[in-house]
Amino acid sequence: MPPAAPLRLATWNVNSIRQREHHVRRWLERAQPDILFLQEIKCEATQFPADAFAAMGYHAEVVGQKTYNGVAALCRVPFTVTHRALPGLADDDAQARYIEGELADGTVTIGIYLPNGNSGGEAGFAYKLAWMEALRARLAALLAAGREVAVLGDFNVCPEDIDLAAGALPPGDALVRPETRARFRALLWLGLIDAVRALYPTERLFTFWDYQAGAWPRDSGLRIDHALLSAGLAERLAGVAVDKDERAMEKASDHVPVVVELA
Repeated sequence: MPPAAPLRLATWNVNSIRQREHHVRRWLERAQPDILFLQEIKCEATQFPADAFAAMGYHAEVVGQKTYNGVAALCRVPFTVTHRALPGLADDDAQARYIEGELADGTVTIGIYLPNGNSGGEAGFAYKLAWMEALRARLAALLAAGREVAVLGDFNVCPEDIDLAAGALPPGDALVRPETRARFRALLWLGLIDAVRALYPTERLFTFWDYQAGAWPRDSGLRIDHALLSAGLAERLAGVAVDKDERAMEKASDHVPVVVELA
């Protein structure tokens, strides 16, 4: 395989690509990531504005769904899609939440939109936990095969109390329930590294501010958008940025981009 090259990976829950295409195009021009994983594109693949991004040099791989969910990868480096659904889930699972591909050097790069778990009662929460277990099993298999892996996206998990503002969520919220946090820790116990915490172990860095209750002006945020790296990739970690300024834009998404720099 060719030697590893410097790489900029990013993730952003855009909360409707058709409403925020111009935000994404403007941000791509400024940030210049090699791959941007998007979540909550909220459209089918045929409605995704792929041509607009192609004109900027970004090829779009889209896993869409009408009205809800949906993920995509905008790539200016070779990215070969290997899975458009999370292996291990039921065959009839129709929620568009996962895209997996390989780079030229064999690195596996994955974009996810993990279920929130607060809707649908206990059945909705059980789906979240099942999804997290299937993700753990998939990542375990890749790591056992000796693959280098990066998984980025909206995990809908605040791993620790430092990852949310005081009073931002009730203790019973699915994003902070003990079962949720335990399954996130299980991902780390595979040997994956939380890129933000590797470089900023104690900083309070948020990636989401709700539209309600003045969360943004009060800085009542959550850190739920993550980038997890296998050990070999973590050794190349040169920088992490949470682009908080995007939340201040007019008609902004409630999430902001997270960027990981690999040397």
